[in-house]
Amino acid sequence: MIRALSLGFSILSLFFCGTNGHAYVENETHMPFEIVSFQLENGLRVVLSEDYSLPLVSVALVYNVGSANEPLNKTGLAFLLENLMFQGSKNIGPMQHINFIQKIGGDLNAATTEDKTIFYQTVPSNQLALVLWLESDRMMSLILDSQKLERMKSGLIDEGNRRKEEDPYFESGLYFDRLLYPSDAYSHPIIGRESDLRNMTIENVQAFYGAYYSPNNAILSITGNFSRRKAVSLVRKFFESIPPGNPIPPFPEESHGKTKEIVRNLENYTAPTPALYLGYKIASPDSIDFYALNLIEYLLIRGRSSRLYSKLVLKDRTALQISGGIERRKNLATMKIFIRSNTNTMMERCQKALFSEIGRLKSDLVDTEELKKAKNMFKIDYVNQYFKLADRAVFLAERFLWNMKAEDISNELGKYLSIAPSTVIGIANRYLNEERVMLKIKTK
Repeated sequence: MIRALSLGFSILSLFFCGTNGHAYVENETHMPFEIVSFQLENGLRVVLSEDYSLPLVSVALVYNVGSANEPLNKTGLAFLLENLMFQGSKNIGPMQHINFIQKIGGDLNAATTEDKTIFYQTVPSNQLALVLWLESDRMMSLILDSQKLERMKSGLIDEGNRRKEEDPYFESGLYFDRLLYPSDAYSHPIIGRESDLRNMTIENVQAFYGAYYSPNNAILSITGNFSRRKAVSLVRKFFESIPPGNPIPPFPEESHGKTKEIVRNLENYTAPTPALYLGYKIASPDSIDFYALNLIEYLLIRGRSSRLYSKLVLKDRTALQISGGIERRKNLATMKIFIRSNTNTMMERCQKALFSEIGRLKSDLVDTEELKKAKNMFKIDYVNQYFKLADRAVFLAERFLWNMKAEDISNELGKYLSIAPSTVIGIANRYLNEERVMLKIKTK
């Protein structure tokens, strides 16, 4: 049965002259493109953003499901489904989705995180109908059988073992996550545990697909060179007849409530050098405090001029590597820092310098010029999220997945750039406190 389209357009014009150059003007904070959103009666939310600068169109389909949704002892289901989505549906054979896109000179990719699964592709603008047909077919009629599952399980187990071999800190990183996120739903590896994958049945996969991969649990984002009228017509043609799924199971609850400091030591003689993980449970991404925390990330960690890199790597030369940043998993967020050093003794010096820099951020107002530089770096990274068409499609889909509206997206960057030094020091004291998790990796 064909369902009528609910043409309750939410339109916000965010246009200014071009994306070249203007995107980096200091006082410019609005999006350089128009956003149109609407919803089909089956629950599919659609975001359109036209851009006629190139004869290309990008499509992102984001499902509101990730590894956190997996049942106990069924880890790896979301990542399995990401890969099985290319193994054939009612009208499309195994791997034909990829072949169709590549034959027309297009590009495609997919990704699974703790809280979402993304499929996106960029094609010549006259091939929009093809992409929407491909996506709708596997949303409506993915073919799942035991033979495909066994092949995929074997491939993912091999990939997991390869990651362990190639990254000597892979297992310690998972252990650190378990300390930060006590609930198994948020801390198990996205790729799944080998024992769970081996025991996975086709019934498990079919039930997971039926529960989450439906129009009422997805965002469809289209960006690029297309006619709005034609795009709406194509979306109706290919998606409107797909029935909505059952009510979506809620994400598992996990609180970032107050905890005591957790410190663990781990001897890892296969690691090439000692390392330290530090994590803080910070404000939810929905909180107003989240804006200042993102700038604190840039002040402390991001780039060669960040406080930790300039102090530990460039000046003291006690650290070999510093990485990390804010990580969001649904309504939870953490700030992670990872440091490698040459020796255990040097690692102890790194730890002292690390907490000294965090203490300085909490006790002294950040210099206006330093904060301005951090904001400029943040702005460049923010703009780069939507500078290319494919990135823009994902950028918009993610934000609508977070229940943001067009006007929220328009105002988002300005909220980051309006943070004052007094706000930074207050937020640093509120969240960078003793309620932290630290894991030390010691070597021989």
